[in-house]
Amino acid sequence: MKKEILQAALSHFANEGYEGASLGKIAESVGIKKPSIYAHYSGKDDLFFSAMEYALKSERRHLATYFTDMKNEPLEVLLLGYFEWFIKDLEGNEHMKFILRTMYFPPARLEKEIAEMINPLFDQMHRHLTRVFRERERREKILYSDDFSSCALAFITVIEGTITELVYSGTAAYRKRFEAVWPIFWRGLVR
Repeated sequence: MKKEILQAALSHFANEGYEGASLGKIAESVGIKKPSIYAHYSGKDDLFFSAMEYALKSERRHLATYFTDMKNEPLEVLLLGYFEWFIKDLEGNEHMKFILRTMYFPPARLEKEIAEMINPLFDQMHRHLTRVFRERERREKILYSDDFSSCALAFITVIEGTITELVYSGTAAYRKRFEAVWPIFWRGLVR
């Protein structure tokens, strides 16, 4: 029952935000009464943070799968493909929808705790991308700089900029921003 409550909560938080989601609606969608939630979670905040932890763990694995699946592709294909993979994946991915909604529209009183949960995801992505750039440079010898950490941070910055456009303006704006920035980013990255 606990997992069903968690998944229902994640869906409600993803679609309605923290403020819009209610324990009553979450309980109803699982087919239980609201007090039954308290047998598993101490309250809305506990359920929200449990859902966030679950979503982040799932997305870390999911992101690693993308890079594993693309490990034999040239660096440009791997990096460029990430943007299309992300937008296609987001369509049916409530975990990422929940994470993005919480990142960009956090409940004010929980903002610090949310940042403490989300920042490690970006730190992990930075470390992973730094390794990817280092390994790819050994094989492809194409990078302008051997400062792999800065290359990774630059790529993450491009990701964040395009995702911001997606969150606030939609898919068409995301694609337009990506198409504008990608050629400039790539020319600055390679020799």
